Amino acid sequence: MSSTASSPQRVLQPGGYNGNDSRSSSTSSSFLRPELESTETEEAELVSVSWNQDSSCFAAGTSHGFRIYNCEPFKETFRRDLKNGGFKIVEMLFRSNILALVGGGPNSQYPSTKVLIWDDHQSRCISEFSFRSEIRAVKLSRDWIVVVLEHKIYVYSFVDLRLLLQIETHANPRGLCCLSHHSDTSVLACPGLLRGEIRVEHFGLNMVQTINAHDASIACMTLTLDGLLLATASTKGTLIRIFNTMDGTRLQEVRRGVDRADIYSIALSPNVQWLAVSSDKGTVHIFSLRVRVVGEDSQSSENAALLTQGTYSNSLQGLVSPATGTNPGSSLSFMRGVLPKYFSSEWSFAQFHVSEVTQFFAAFGSHNTVAITGMDGSFYRCSFDPVNGGEMVQQEYICFLKTDNPPR
Repeated sequence: MSSTASSPQRVLQPGGYNGNDSRSSSTSSSFLRPELESTETEEAELVSVSWNQDSSCFAAGTSHGFRIYNCEPFKETFRRDLKNGGFKIVEMLFRSNILALVGGGPNSQYPSTKVLIWDDHQSRCISEFSFRSEIRAVKLSRDWIVVVLEHKIYVYSFVDLRLLLQIETHANPRGLCCLSHHSDTSVLACPGLLRGEIRVEHFGLNMVQTINAHDASIACMTLTLDGLLLATASTKGTLIRIFNTMDGTRLQEVRRGVDRADIYSIALSPNVQWLAVSSDKGTVHIFSLRVRVVGEDSQSSENAALLTQGTYSNSLQGLVSPATGTNPGSSLSFMRGVLPKYFSSEWSFAQFHVSEVTQFFAAFGSHNTVAITGMDGSFYRCSFDPVNGGEMVQQEYICFLKTDNPPR
C-alpha cells in the first residue's frame, strides 16, 4: 500500500472513502468540532465494547458516538453524542485523552475504511489513516498505532506516524492482534500466514517467532502485559492454550467444554495466576494457571529486562509455577492415553452464568474479581474464591447505556 501525507480538512465530517489507496495524517488545528446531538433524539444503540489496556476502563461505541466508563468504582466518565452516526471501533490508550475511532453501526456516515486519532482534550482529530478495505481492528500502545485489515496489518510509529512494518496474515475477519504494554518489551502477536498459526514479533530483539497454535483457525488471543505469555483459542472453542512467546513452547492447555463454541474473549490476570474465557455458551469460565505467578513488580521488571536483552532462557524454567487453586480434572484422568483426550483435561476452576443470546467480554479486576461487559448494555462485577473456586458471586449489575446522570 502506498502512503502519502496531507493536511485534510473536515476530517470528522461525514462522507465515504474517496477511493485512493493512501494513508494521510494531520496535525492541523483547522479540524471542525463535531456537532453534539440534541438530548431529545432516539436512544443510542450499542455497536461495540472494548477494554482499555489495563482493563480499568472500557469504551462503548454507539449509534450516536461513544462513551467511556470507569470500572472501579463504576462510573460513566464522559460521552460524545454526534449528529452523524457512531463508531464500531473505539480504542483507548490507557486512561489518556487519545482515542482511535472507526465509523460503523446503524446509519453511520463516518467511513469504516478510515482511522481517526482523536484528542478529546482538544476536541480535534490529530491524525487519520485511510485504506481501501474495511478496518477490522485498531490497537494502540505508547509507541505504536496498529491497524488491522482482513489480510494485512500496518504498524505505525506514534511519534512521527512513519510506517514501520507491514505484515501479511491469514484471513483475519475478527481483526485479531495484541500488543505488550510493558516499558521494557515490545511484542506484537497476530495470525500467521497459515491457518492456526500465530506470528509473534519481538521488536526489542529483532526476532520473529512462529507458533503452530491450533489445527483450526484462530478465534481469540491475548498477551500478558510483558508479552512473555500468549493465550489462544481456535474456532472450535473447546481448548485454550498458553504459550511461551520466546520459543513457542506450549506451557498449559485447559478445556472450556466438549461442544464447539464461539470464544468472545480471553483475559489473563495481571499476576498471571488466572485466565478468564467467555463464549456463546453463556458461561464465563475462570481457570487456574500454573505457568507463572508474578509476585513483586520488581520480578516482572526483571523478567522483562532479561527478555529485552535477549538473555531470557528459552527453557520453561521461571515460567511454570503452582497456582493457589487447581483446575478440576476427570476422575478417569489416570487412564490418559487410553480414553479420549478430554478425560485428562483441566476444566474450569470457577464459573459465572450470563445470557447466551448476547456477546460478553471478561476482564480481571482487583481482589479476585472479574468485570463482564455485554453487548446488551450490561455490566457485571463478580468475585471468585481463589482456594475453592465454584460458582462466582455477583457483586454488581448495571445497565450502563441507561445511566441516569451522564457526565456533562
